[in-house]
Amino acid sequence: MSSVAVLTQESFNEHRIGLLQEQGGGPGAGEEEEALPTYKDAFPPLPEKAATTEGTQETTSAWASKLRPLKSSVITQVFHVPLEERKYKDINQFGEGDQGKVCVDIMHKTGAHLELSLAKDQGLSIMVSGKLDAVMKARKEIVSRLQTQASATVGIPKEHHRFVIGKNGEKLQELELKTATKIQIPRPDDPSNQIKISGTKEGLEKAKHEILLISAEQDKRAVERVNIDKVYHPFITGAYNKVVAEMMQETGARINVPPPSVNKTEIVITGEKEQVALAVALIKKISEDKKKNTTIIAVEVKKSQHKYVIGPKGNTLQEILDRTGVSVEIPPSDSNSETVILRGESDRLGQALTEVYAKANSYTASSVTAPSWLHRFIIGKKGQNLAKITQIMPKVHIEFTEGEDKIALEGPTKDVQMVQSQIEVIVSDLVSRMDYTEISVDPKFHRHLIGKAGVNINRIKELHKVTVRIPPDHEKSNLIRIEGDPQGVQEAKKELLELASRMENERTKDLIIEQRLHRAIIGQKGENIKEVRDKFPEVIINFPDPAQKSDIVQLRGPRTEVEKCSKFMQKMVAEMMENSFSLSVPIFKQFHRNIIGKGGSNIKKIREETNTKIDLPAENSNSEMIIITGKKANCEAARVRILAIQKELANITEMEVSIPSKLHNSLIGSKGRFVRSIMEECGGVHIHFPSEGSGIDKVTIRGPVEEVEKAKQQLLALAEEKQTKSHSAELRAKPEYHKFLIGKGGGNIRKVRDSTGARIIFPTADDKDQELITVIGTEEAVRDAQKELEELIKGLDNVIEDSMNVDPKHHRYFVARRGQVLRDLADEYGGVMVSFPRTGTQSDKVTLKGAKECVEAAKKRMLEIVEDLDAQVTMECTIPQRFHRSIMGPKGSRIQQITRDHNVHIKFPDREDPQAADAIQENGEANGQVKEAVDPNAPKKCDLIVISGRQERCEAAVEALKALVPVTIEVSVPFELHRYIIGQKGSGIRKMMDEFEVNIQVPAPEQQSDKIAVTGLANHLDRAREGLLERVKELQVEQEERALKSFKLTITVDPKYHPKIIGRKGAIITNIRTEHDVNILLPEKNDDNQGQITITGYEHKAIAARDAIQAIVDELEEMISEDITLNSRVHARIIGAKGKGIRRIMDDFKVDLRFPQTGAADPDLVTVTGRPERVDEAIDHLLNLEEEYMADIVENEGKAYMRSSGGGASSMDEHRGPSKGFVVREAPWTTGTEKAPDMSSSEDFPSFGAPVAAKASPWGPKRF
Repeated sequence: MSSVAVLTQESFNEHRIGLLQEQGGGPGAGEEEEALPTYKDAFPPLPEKAATTEGTQETTSAWASKLRPLKSSVITQVFHVPLEERKYKDINQFGEGDQGKVCVDIMHKTGAHLELSLAKDQGLSIMVSGKLDAVMKARKEIVSRLQTQASATVGIPKEHHRFVIGKNGEKLQELELKTATKIQIPRPDDPSNQIKISGTKEGLEKAKHEILLISAEQDKRAVERVNIDKVYHPFITGAYNKVVAEMMQETGARINVPPPSVNKTEIVITGEKEQVALAVALIKKISEDKKKNTTIIAVEVKKSQHKYVIGPKGNTLQEILDRTGVSVEIPPSDSNSETVILRGESDRLGQALTEVYAKANSYTASSVTAPSWLHRFIIGKKGQNLAKITQIMPKVHIEFTEGEDKIALEGPTKDVQMVQSQIEVIVSDLVSRMDYTEISVDPKFHRHLIGKAGVNINRIKELHKVTVRIPPDHEKSNLIRIEGDPQGVQEAKKELLELASRMENERTKDLIIEQRLHRAIIGQKGENIKEVRDKFPEVIINFPDPAQKSDIVQLRGPRTEVEKCSKFMQKMVAEMMENSFSLSVPIFKQFHRNIIGKGGSNIKKIREETNTKIDLPAENSNSEMIIITGKKANCEAARVRILAIQKELANITEMEVSIPSKLHNSLIGSKGRFVRSIMEECGGVHIHFPSEGSGIDKVTIRGPVEEVEKAKQQLLALAEEKQTKSHSAELRAKPEYHKFLIGKGGGNIRKVRDSTGARIIFPTADDKDQELITVIGTEEAVRDAQKELEELIKGLDNVIEDSMNVDPKHHRYFVARRGQVLRDLADEYGGVMVSFPRTGTQSDKVTLKGAKECVEAAKKRMLEIVEDLDAQVTMECTIPQRFHRSIMGPKGSRIQQITRDHNVHIKFPDREDPQAADAIQENGEANGQVKEAVDPNAPKKCDLIVISGRQERCEAAVEALKALVPVTIEVSVPFELHRYIIGQKGSGIRKMMDEFEVNIQVPAPEQQSDKIAVTGLANHLDRAREGLLERVKELQVEQEERALKSFKLTITVDPKYHPKIIGRKGAIITNIRTEHDVNILLPEKNDDNQGQITITGYEHKAIAARDAIQAIVDELEEMISEDITLNSRVHARIIGAKGKGIRRIMDDFKVDLRFPQTGAADPDLVTVTGRPERVDEAIDHLLNLEEEYMADIVENEGKAYMRSSGGGASSMDEHRGPSKGFVVREAPWTTGTEKAPDMSSSEDFPSFGAPVAAKASPWGPKRF
């Protein structure tokens, strides 16, 4: 066995000193030897199996306290499942199949390890290893999943169920784990007392036994409630609850007496029945005894002294009860009564009364007058001063009230007097050597006086040894209080007033900027606002917290700089606002593709020319709104162009109708059925109701003029119906009948509505129920309309077959285009089937099959068509071919409108080939053929438009076509304005053409003509002429303005001053340009006249700008330059990080500093330029900085030198003798004749590789 001792440096030094003293042979050497540790103390032996009891005890004393028993955290349990209880009995698949999967799942869920084995009786043995909790969970899973389950019930009293469940269900969980069963306890509201148990037979028996055991334990317990007058409770509990504790110990029952603060008379006793009965008897005995033997005395004690009688936590009352056996009853604190009642035996009441008065008068209240501002000095930092007093007099309560010039004292009379005299001494001392003052400073400057992280105010406090109280923001007070030494108070006051005065010269300005723009102004990662702050470094810009939702941005700094920054930011905001203007344009969905144009050409053109962003709704969206974003004027221009496209395609108007908002929901109907029926009936108008809950009565109708008026009338009629009395009914009809019931243009349904006054609503394509027809109106109107519709539907169900004769020459019209006319007839007349004879037969018989009314209506319509075909004529209308495109309109929209309006067919001629016309020779021959002479007055074929239809309709169509022929007029516009009329890339003239719907032709520049040709419809020309002349007036005004603004003057300035006029990053010259609205040009490098600066603008503004430049030059000419010598080692510190230091000096002293470049002849030479007095001040400041920084440099260099040359370890006393090492007493080697090993001996401590002689050792023979 070997032992190892670990020495610290301190312990080693101690031993060395001890050895030196021993060598010195000083007095007490023997005592020092005795003080050395023994070998067993220094190296206690390891515990080993001792032969004797004595040895065992010795070993234990040295090591046993340090050893802890080790306990394995992994346990192993084996469970056995008999064959008859196994859930999976397939012997051939042991370890496989469902049984194996279940075991793997249990291992995953619980973290335990399972091993299965099969016994000879085919029973299943399962070995489970793991932590205790995991094993118990695995056991429960095994029992429930691998063993067949049985169930049983056990009945116990309902009130015992909660004891089976336990606190938070812990007892029940423990029981289930212990027995590996599932226990179901009925709910509290269930009257049953039966507890259901499921699990293995063994588990069932265990669980049943445990539950019955719990119930049996509760059967032995009882609860008793005894009502005892509240006044006798103190006698039952006794002083400090001694009596009740003795009773509980004696009886073993638990006794619960309500506390004095609770106004209850009921005492609850719980425990075994015998124990409870005994406790009840004892309580009643005490109560009866006190009722017979006690009397009461009522005395008056001041309300303020009641608390002294009660004592801390009622201890005084308990003390009186303990000493005298008398109960003292104090009235509640919320009562005005001062009567104190003493209850007890008559011979004890006198003593108790004496103690009550003694306690009441043992405490007194007093106060010390002290100005409220001195209170915190009396208290001291963290209550240190006050703590000194309270530690000596802990029973005295000292109370300071804010704003009151007194200190309240409360406690024992003698102690209060002593504390009062001490505080009065402190107060008089503070009053004699301290002062205070108050200054008034606007609250908006308070946080600037405090400074960032309190730097300003802390400096003033430390410098003048004062305390400064600045009121918090929520107080909104102007008064700042300064307290401390009288001289320091005055100096601090002076400095704070100077700071406040300086801040008053600063300007704080609030800009109202919409919060939505704040992020854009700040920019990504603050890039935009950084540019603004760099431009105006003296201005502090504060944005509100986004959570405040405030629009106020605060600027603070020098007045002029704040104004400039304010203007700059307002301009910035104006540009943002101008570019973020947004408006919505409602456009009919069918026209969106026309606005987009082929390949997006139209929308792209509008976006580029108006410089706006235009967003259209998705194709599958029901929205009609087109969103335009950009500058307001540009958005309006884009809106006009988009509306013009719609207007060109259809005659659209918009109207507002006032309908009470309370009726809106009923007018819209379920899923918008009612309003949708009006929109469809009135040619697809758009009806827009305001959002629900807005309270707005205005309903907007948009669409063709006639249809809008029609929809308005229907809406108002429906609203009137809703206001009077509304009734509804439903009926059904096949979907193919709906169009016939509605009739052409809604004719049939209109007749029903006009005759009955009811509204009939048919299902839309989106409705699930396509047969449902809804009738709404008054009860009588609905009944009549329902009757008429039912008759119509009944008639439609009666299918007949009829025939008619149609001339074969007209058959082709009906069957052309894949029978489009026949399909239209079927849709319109209830699905009637029309059959024409086969092609090639000469029969004129046409068969119609369908409902009787439908067949009759279809027959009538076919006869009308045949009559139109028989009466059809062809007319020619001569219009020059150059106007044909204009007449057709965009995508033929105008000609389509005429065709629909007049029910005619219009055919335009083919365009004339100009090459063929040129090929005609003068003699009338072309391509070798002889042409007949052509009448010069006869119209050309390319000018003839052919119109087919009934004569009166053709004539009306001719008039409509001629009305579309454009007319040309000339407008006189000065030639020099033509290019401004055209605009950049033709944008100006294109805008006017779109606005007035005309074509404007400007003559070529070489013609030098003043005449501009305007071509368009006659009703558009007057507006176009007025618009063009108005534009001419605007341009003439602009021309005059340009002439005034082109005034030019020059000023000669020495080129060396040019950089100063330009300023840092062009700041000064940009400021002059902006302030005077002029253009300033400085000479280029290669210009002959390098000193000439040109100013262009309004005359008076150009002169003002010249004066501003001259003022800068005059100021520069007054400046001087001086060279000073500053040690180059301090240059970097003066310049500062990123030049902040040098910029601060230049800004403070209004001078320019130039430091030498690297490699300069004199690296210490610094040039200072500015006004003479400023230069002197700046030089003094620089020299002071040099002196301060050089002192730091010298000090740092000295420290570095000391570090580099100060090596070597400290040694101990020089006259120390040789050390004997670490010495212990009673070591094994000292038992014989041997001495302590000599560390300098090569025999005791041989070198590696040296021969060693064998010698006897107290450790026994060496074993190698």
